Amino acid sequence: MSEADTRKHFKKQDWIVIGILLAGILVLFLLQTPWKKTSGGTVIITVDGAEIGSYPLGADTVIAIENADGIATNTLTIKDGAAKMTEADCPDQYCVHQKKIRFEGETIVCLPNRVLVTVTGGDAPETDAMVR
Repeated sequence: MSEADTRKHFKKQDWIVIGILLAGILVLFLLQTPWKKTSGGTVIITVDGAEIGSYPLGADTVIAIENADGIATNTLTIKDGAAKMTEADCPDQYCVHQKKIRFEGETIVCLPNRVLVTVTGGDAPETDAMVR
């Protein structure tokens, strides 16, 4: 028996099955991937779990973030619709090297100073109904 006889060749039906499987995998991948990010409107700053402020991304500003003792530990800069940690007194400086954030759900974290900066969709929603 020659080598050509022992090799199995893909038939037309095999290629159809492979194509359907690959198309199914591609569809599942596309459904899991967030293609459109929602632009945020507000940055919320928390220190040690307590919210200390909420600032609009549309207004350029520099915010000194203070710890419970009133000592400034971090500086957050909001410019051109994005927020970036520009200064910190922590030893590792990871928060300063994180990228700018501008989309809803993005965060900057400074673990040594227990600072969390989060982008939200905008202002807090107003109450539109009362439930008793």
